[in-house]
This record gives sequence, structure tokens and C-alpha cells, in this order.
Amino acid sequence: MESIWQYGLELLEWILRKFDLVMRLLNITIVIILIALALPAKAQFARETSDPGKTISVYPNPAIDDYVFIKMDDLDAHQVKLTLHNIIGNEIRIETEVVDQHEIRMRIKDLAAGYYLIALRDEGSKFKGTFKFLKR
Repeated sequence: MESIWQYGLELLEWILRKFDLVMRLLNITIVIILIALALPAKAQFARETSDPGKTISVYPNPAIDDYVFIKMDDLDAHQVKLTLHNIIGNEIRIETEVVDQHEIRMRIKDLAAGYYLIALRDEGSKFKGTFKFLKR
């Protein structure tokens, strides 16, 4: 009787070791998949040009004044097409003004309080980006 229990315990230990090995392999596989999904389809690790989206700022945010400014260090404000959308995606006509080569001023005085999306597109650099701001 004792040998059956001992055999059963040994079998259980063997199963647990195999289960532990399978779980470790599964965790490694999940990490590899997550890394692959995080990388762009054509990853370029050594690029000479920077991503224009990283050098764009919208301020003040949240906005409480009459204007919001969009500063674009790597884009020419005269070449950028700007559209404003409410949170459900409807385009809103808005008055904009180019302040200098890298900054646009957008009049938001008449907007209702809420979240808005600024869509920027530059055909020259093929840049497209969307930025959120809050109007209070």
C-alpha cells in the first residue's frame, strides 16, 4: 500500500515539474509575442530623421483661455493641414493662424467644454498625427 502512495507522489511531482516547464515556455512565448507586436512592421533602428510626432506639443492643456497653440519643431506650419474634431469624430470648423514657421494658434473661445482631437497632416513628410486636448 505504501509503495502505491509513494508511486503516486512521485508521479505528481513529475507532473508538476513538467507543468512548471510548460508554464515557463508559455511565459517566454507571450513575452516574445508582445515584443513583436510592439515593434513596427518595418522596424528601423538606425534612422537619421526623428519622428515629428515626438516634437509636437499642444498647450495649454487643459485649455482655459481663448487659444490653444500647436508647436511643431520638425514641421513647417505653413505646410501642415490641421483639422479639429469633437470626441465622437465630427469635424469642427475652427479659426487658425500661423504664428511662425513652427507654431499654429487655434481659436477655441467659442467651443463648449470637453475633449477635442487635433488632426495634423503634412504631405511633404508624410506625417499624420492626432493630439487630444481638454477645453474647460
